[in-house]
Amino acid sequence: MTAAELRKANMEEKIKRTIAALDRHNIDAYYAETLEDVSKLAMSFVEPGSSISCGGSETLKECGILEKLRSGEYNFLDRRAEGLSREQSEELERSAFFADVYFTSSNAITENGELYNVDGNANRVAAICYGPKKVIVIAGANKLVRDLDEAALRVKSIAAPCNTQRLNMDTPCQKLGECAGIGRRMTDGCIGAQRICCQYLVTGYQRKRGRIHVILTAETLGY
Repeated sequence: MTAAELRKANMEEKIKRTIAALDRHNIDAYYAETLEDVSKLAMSFVEPGSSISCGGSETLKECGILEKLRSGEYNFLDRRAEGLSREQSEELERSAFFADVYFTSSNAITENGELYNVDGNANRVAAICYGPKKVIVIAGANKLVRDLDEAALRVKSIAAPCNTQRLNMDTPCQKLGECAGIGRRMTDGCIGAQRICCQYLVTGYQRKRGRIHVILTAETLGY
């Protein structure tokens, strides 16, 4: 086997272990080899005409999900649609709790079968917890970590800096490339109005089987 084939085989084994762990925690999980497979599998969970919302996610853009949601085939509660006022956008965020399906990625997924997410406004972590009838989580292999300690480090050193740079937020991680609280407690960080790490969610078990579906791919997606 070539080096690339060995790396892929190793990653697929890690994904296999993670899927088994998620399954033990009552979370349905699947492997999709290509971005086309990711998109096809994700949309197979959605009926035409369904009401759909989503979190802010580069992953959804990269695998073509946002384009499909905006096709007109679904009732997409698009809080980023052109021309919306701040009040209209916030109202659409609240409407997500009544959606049939909620699409999101995850900041990290542990090999122990836990979803780890950190939010600023909490609209995404709240919807993962409660509200939408079905939650579809899409994550690339770059989001897989060994445990919650690695998950917290991943957010402080990768996800938060990349997102603040993308959004041009006035935070230390936007300038330094890492969280001011790195190496300390999970919730340690900067203090300021534009801090994006405010709400911390660990999903360790899904009580209602079939509500959360996690699609993993060996591709690199998002931050």
